[in-house]
Amino acid sequence: MAYWLMKSEPDVYSIGDLERDRTELWDGVRNYQARNFLTSMALGDQAFFYHSNTKPPGIVGLVEIVETNVVDPTQFDSTHKYYDPKSFPDKPRWHTVTVGYVETFARGITLDQLKEAFTPDELWVVRRGNRLSVMPVEDTIAQKLLKMAYTTE
Repeated sequence: MAYWLMKSEPDVYSIGDLERDRTELWDGVRNYQARNFLTSMALGDQAFFYHSNTKPPGIVGLVEIVETNVVDPTQFDSTHKYYDPKSFPDKPRWHTVTVGYVETFARGITLDQLKEAFTPDELWVVRRGNRLSVMPVEDTIAQKLLKMAYTTE
């Protein structure tokens, strides 16, 4: 099993929304590196759900990859903000995953706490200027994140 970090703005789609919906297609990713990470995911991989563009930003829960290599339907919808006129149903450019809710952490791990605990090489989300919405997390780092999430202090 691999670990990932996936960002979403809570006013667009939050961990609470996923808890309610149970599963959700992770659509709208239009960065090639993030897309390549999505296509690298396997069933059963887990991802840290990160609330971005909020105060404070940070990791708020855990999700599981429940479906892989899904064609992102928004790329074909000319009325959708993620429409891609260079993508066609017989040759889609954008694939994604479906995520399933695992849990919401009792206390989130803020970006400031992440910056204190990890270097930019260890956890990409703390890199200055990092805008990727999907990124890998090494197993040893994931275990430290889980320990931080479950420690009550």
